[in-house]
Amino acid sequence: MFKLILAIILGLASIGCSIFILVEMFKDEIWKGFVGLFCWLYFLYYALFEFDHDWKWPLVLVAVFGGGGAYGLF
Repeated sequence: MFKLILAIILGLASIGCSIFILVEMFKDEIWKGFVGLFCWLYFLYYALFEFDHDWKWPLVLVAVFGGGGAYGLF
């Protein structure tokens, strides 16, 4: 039961961080937002090299690896 709750929390955190980065992509340029929405590799490139935020690395790590961690806990 604990693993299920942890997986749900990690999955929701991953979705939230991904949406936060995607909103920043749309704020930067509209075309970057659409490309990042449809192409995961560009999303990763933007998150690693162009995304500028005080909490950049925790947000990027949870967005990228949180979904895999949640899947592994299921």
